[in-house]
Amino acid sequence: MDKKRRSFLVVMAQAVAASVAGGTLVAGFVEENKNKPLTLRPPGALPEEQFIKTCIRCGLCVEACANRENPMIVDGVKMVTLRIGQPGDNVPIGTPYFIAREVPCYMCDQIPCMNACPTGALTPEMCKNDEGKVAIDYAKMGVAVIDPLSCIAFWGLQCTACYRACPEMDKAIRIEWKKNERTGKHAYRIPVVYEQYCTGCGMCEHACVTEKPAIKVFPRDVFLGKVGDRYVKGWDKKDQERVKEASTQTTTHTRRSDENPIEELNQGVRWDNE
Repeated sequence: MDKKRRSFLVVMAQAVAASVAGGTLVAGFVEENKNKPLTLRPPGALPEEQFIKTCIRCGLCVEACANRENPMIVDGVKMVTLRIGQPGDNVPIGTPYFIAREVPCYMCDQIPCMNACPTGALTPEMCKNDEGKVAIDYAKMGVAVIDPLSCIAFWGLQCTACYRACPEMDKAIRIEWKKNERTGKHAYRIPVVYEQYCTGCGMCEHACVTEKPAIKVFPRDVFLGKVGDRYVKGWDKKDQERVKEASTQTTTHTRRSDENPIEELNQGVRWDNE
């Protein structure tokens, strides 16, 4: 094989390799920029799909978080909650997010990250109560979920770390007492999350003493159920308002819809007179 031909083949091989690598990078970039349902966003964030379309990746919220008043200092290091998504972070590149276990949201009263947003991807509308008042206490970044199998309070050990760390103590997390049947002498002190007051700040997850946190914050849309408009609290005027536009023609059809109700309920039951 002459030198020119060898050189040509080498150049072609390099071009193919570069093309493959470039395709891989582009594919990875596209994948990274899809919405990630488990990503925790700053206070005031729009629903994830809408947030991705509205956020312009300017980083002003992250800068505002880093330069907020009275930042938390640990071992001489300023704790910055918000990060900018980087390749490999498994969040849309350039978007703000936080990892509660590492650095939670410290719930600044002035909500500087939200107020720094120029596009409304972070908006006061998502931090309002029913009367229209805007406050960090009404943020809904996520909701804390407890795993009773790994939470040592459910073992009977006296741990209230998440409860004491919660900025909405006795509202978002409360301690409920339960008799310890095993000993008959002690009481369980069980942490219970009340999702309507939980902001999703992650301070509980950050404070959890177990190796892998027994309490973890998830985006609300991922964890919480949805009643829909077929059920209503008849005694609650606010809930009645929720369904006032509901269609009376709504129907649900499943496999069970075609079954005889009595036969379905008695499936597998054998009667003595049979």
